[in-house]
Amino acid sequence: MERKSMPLTNDCSFASVKPIMMDLPYPPTRVKERNQDYANLLSVDYCGAVSEMSAITQYINNENRMSCEKCPLAKSILGIAMAEMIHLQKLGELIFLLGGTIDFTARQRNGRPRLWTPDYLTIPENAVKMILADIEAEKAAINQYRMHIKMIKDEHVNAVLERIIKDEEYHIMVLQALLEE
Repeated sequence: MERKSMPLTNDCSFASVKPIMMDLPYPPTRVKERNQDYANLLSVDYCGAVSEMSAITQYINNENRMSCEKCPLAKSILGIAMAEMIHLQKLGELIFLLGGTIDFTARQRNGRPRLWTPDYLTIPENAVKMILADIEAEKAAINQYRMHIKMIKDEHVNAVLERIIKDEEYHIMVLQALLEE
């Protein structure tokens, strides 16, 4: 006798998910003047090993793997990913205004371009390790932004980077709370 199987479904609805970020406005997106060196630094934040592109991709991968069994956790992870998408967009605007190119190539200090790759991601197998990897990635991003702020002498660019750091710090707080649940 043939056994009827029920289709597998994911009932986790993401319709109400919003970006998880500080409830603060972003400064205007502007630069003092074109500066290729600054654009190159921001290209690393945009799509380097430690970057918004890496964060988005890692969060989305984690959310996809959690959504069927851990829907509330997956929704929080997606909300953080959405905030990272806003950061990516802000960085792209700044790179463009500074005279840089937006092509998923991080321009290293030695001048060599490096195309973004999923090799930059940490993809652990369980939710706790995923969250711990995400916390470490957020800390690395904050450290990199702070280093770039010291190198960039444009208060407009640095104001945007400081605002992004506030979200990254908030993400660490949210992720630590998720670990405790």
